[in-house]
Amino acid sequence: MVPVDESDLETLYDYPAGLDRAWVQANFVASADGAATVDGDSECLSGPADRRVLGLARDLADVIMVGVATAVAGAYQKIRVDPARRTAHGLRPHPPIALVTNRCSLGPDAPQIADCPEPPVVITCRAAPHTAKRDLIAAGVDLVTVGDAAVDLRGALSALAERGLRRVDCEGGPTLFGGLVDEDLVDALCLTVAPFVVGGRDGRISTHPLPAQARPMALESVLQAEGSLFVKYRRLRDAATPVHGSPELG
Repeated sequence: MVPVDESDLETLYDYPAGLDRAWVQANFVASADGAATVDGDSECLSGPADRRVLGLARDLADVIMVGVATAVAGAYQKIRVDPARRTAHGLRPHPPIALVTNRCSLGPDAPQIADCPEPPVVITCRAAPHTAKRDLIAAGVDLVTVGDAAVDLRGALSALAERGLRRVDCEGGPTLFGGLVDEDLVDALCLTVAPFVVGGRDGRISTHPLPAQARPMALESVLQAEGSLFVKYRRLRDAATPVHGSPELG
C-alpha cells in the first residue's frame, strides 16, 4: 500500500471552501460489530492513528460541537490542537467548544466553561433554568437559546454560522449525533472502524428515534492503519465522485 502523507490527509479531511452555512462533519470510533464503547468507554477502541485523525479533524474545524455529557466525560477543556496548522489554514489558534445542553447543566465554574483556552458557546433552550442561564451570561459565556423544550439543532447551527463558526466538528455524544441525523444535518461522517468485536449492551454512535427514511451517504475515502479502517462518507446529494480503495495511512 502507498502511504498517505500529511498534506494528502489534510485534503481528505478538510472542509469545503467558501462555506455560507454551518457544515457538520461528525467524527466517531466504533468496533467492527458496531459498539461505540466498551463498558461505557471509547478510549480502548482508539489507537495512535485514530487519535491522529481526530486531532486533524479538530485542527481543521472552526468549532467543536459536543453534548454536555460528552464534554464532561472527555475533559474537553484539555483538548490538544496544533496552533501552527490551524494558523496555516486561516483559523484561530484554538477552536471554541460548542456545548449543547437542554438543561444548561454546567455552571460557570465548571472546567469545561472556566478552563477552556477559548470562551465556549453554550447552546440551550428556553426551558432551561433562568438562573443557570443568567449565571453563565454573567461569567461572559456566549449563550445561545434556540428551541422551547429542547435545543433546536437547526437553529443552533445557524447561530454558529452567524458567529463565523461554519466548519463544525461534531464529536457526539450519540444523542446529539442522532438528533443531527434525524434533522438531516450531517454533511460528512468520519468513522474509525476498530479491530474489535464487543458484544454486550454497549451503545451505538447514534441514538434517536429512527428518521422517516435512511440518510444515504457516498463513500469518499477509505484508509487503513493498525488494523483499523478510516472511512469518510459524505451526504450523497453533496458528494463528489467517491474514492474507493484502502491505501496505507502513513
